[in-house]
Amino acid sequence: MKTLISLAALGVALGAAPAFAQSPTFESRPQVVRYADLDLASEAGRTALDRRIRVAIDEACGNASDADLEGSNKVRRCRTETRARVALQRDRAIASAQPPSRTILASGRPDQ
Repeated sequence: MKTLISLAALGVALGAAPAFAQSPTFESRPQVVRYADLDLASEAGRTALDRRIRVAIDEACGNASDADLEGSNKVRRCRTETRARVALQRDRAIASAQPPSRTILASGRPDQ
């Protein structure tokens, strides 16, 4: 069933909690990326899925002030690690949307 990719803010469990200028928060903000409405067999569908994943990762990992170097590094690490962990789900979703390949096996006989 092609309905969603689950994306948890993995950075919290890994110690890369998002940092904010006003009040730091260490809550995990899981995200769900829905794609049932996309045609992942098309370039446009894959582009839209990638955009949705990017937005979900940004929301899950949060932001940090430019003045907060440590917080910025944690957010960057969270985004990188989350992107790597969701890559397999993304690739499987795209693969399942591709039309089945037709393999033609030929067995030949030597000409006589």
